Amino acid sequence: MIKKIEHIGIAVKDLKKSEELFEKLLGEKPYKTEDVKSEGVTTSFFKVADQKVELLHATSEESPISKFIEKRKEGIHHLALYVDSIKNEVERLKGLGFEFISTTPKKGADNKMIVFLHPKTTNGVLVELCEEI
Repeated sequence: MIKKIEHIGIAVKDLKKSEELFEKLLGEKPYKTEDVKSEGVTTSFFKVADQKVELLHATSEESPISKFIEKRKEGIHHLALYVDSIKNEVERLKGLGFEFISTTPKKGADNKMIVFLHPKTTNGVLVELCEEI
């Protein structure tokens, strides 16, 4: 079951400049920076009440974030939804006709297991499901 919006992911070219911008905007420093080698990104997380903003910076030109920025420029990359059981939610949503980029959960940033729904079945929005490990 979907419990809440967990975070909004934003693709950025320059992590330091973007962190400075969001520090000014939100009045807080990031609480966590993490490399996610499997996705080819460095992430930086900000808390906003009980939600988060995740800045995503590509660590290689083959990274999905690098390709995203090349096609669409910097900006909102995905909407992450927190679920209580990622496996159950994948099955439920598949049964409703949603397509996934991959249905196999993998380790993501911030101590989460993640999967992504394909944007062609979610009005062009990349949706991430995440569950606490």
